[in-house]
Amino acid sequence: MSVLKSRPVLRWLVPATAAVAVIGGGAAIGTFAAEAEPSLPPRTAAQLLVDLQTSRLEGLSGTVVQRADLGLPPLVGLLPGNELTTMLTGTHTLRVWYSGPDKQRVALLDTLGEQDVIRNGRDLWTWQSRTNTATHRALSDKAGAFKPAPEPAASLPATPQQAADLALGAIDPSTEVSVGRSATVAGRDSYELVLQPRDQDSLVHQLRIAIDAKQHVPLRFEVLAKGSDQPAFEVTFTQVDYRRPDADQFTFNPPPGVTVTEEKAERPAGKPGHVKPAADPQVRAVGDGWTTVLVARLDGALDGRPAAGKPATPPAGAAPDVDVSKLLGGLPAVSGDWGSGRLFSTRLFTVLLTDDGRVLAGAVTPERLYQAARG
Repeated sequence: MSVLKSRPVLRWLVPATAAVAVIGGGAAIGTFAAEAEPSLPPRTAAQLLVDLQTSRLEGLSGTVVQRADLGLPPLVGLLPGNELTTMLTGTHTLRVWYSGPDKQRVALLDTLGEQDVIRNGRDLWTWQSRTNTATHRALSDKAGAFKPAPEPAASLPATPQQAADLALGAIDPSTEVSVGRSATVAGRDSYELVLQPRDQDSLVHQLRIAIDAKQHVPLRFEVLAKGSDQPAFEVTFTQVDYRRPDADQFTFNPPPGVTVTEEKAERPAGKPGHVKPAADPQVRAVGDGWTTVLVARLDGALDGRPAAGKPATPPAGAAPDVDVSKLLGGLPAVSGDWGSGRLFSTRLFTVLLTDDGRVLAGAVTPERLYQAARG
């Protein structure tokens, strides 16, 4: 398969000095980059992008480690359950197998059990060992390759390939593209492609993608926040094998006592490979590129009073055991010509909750949120 979908990214390789940058010295910064830097023939950023777009992957298996350290404030502990902190902090280990677009498997391993997503032809299985429950769905004939990410990290990319695909799809003139330092990842010599925002209001310092020098497959993806030399988020192979896995890896054998739920067959929607995002009139985007700010309005004001024209009742489905006043009280109060509210900030994103019931969020500085709030 093509590791990355074709896209016109090469025209954004400016300035020219970035496009002709060659491999530098030193080891790549990151939790998993402990091996010495290999000596590789120089390649430009444009050549590495072509490598990614033209690579063909017939089979793969390996172990992936995903780590997130966003610097969440202590108040997150006030939320019921630990799903949020589990997703945005800590380390997760996954096993992955790939044998073509219709044979794929991802297994999330943790201390309490295992969760699997298995695609075998038109059959899609999910299984959780803790509850010994499984679901089965028959996919449509036109179903493409799926990109599973078992809970609790469902909103985060499960593999370096997925993360790189998302990052490269966002390349535009606001991005500086260059070549970083070579590294050894999962025992493989790798080049490093670096994406860096030009806008100083972005909290992202760099995205770093380690690319297998021979197979041209992304092996590691890192996000570095400004002011830090350690990744705030990274997903990396610690072991990889490019041989096609055995067919039995994609056969789901229900364990004894498992409860299986049959889901409705998937129905094709629109053209294959085309996903049309659902429009939400309550959410709008301000700006573009790395410093896009999302603005939404809540049903109620955040200071305990109802927002204009809204009843002072919690939204349906809200957790009854969350003390909102205590939660918001742990956030610093901010105010300006845009109004007043509370600020939630991490290394990579900032959220402004205004007293009149608005929520503004982005991977940007607080000043950029205040600017958007004035509008």
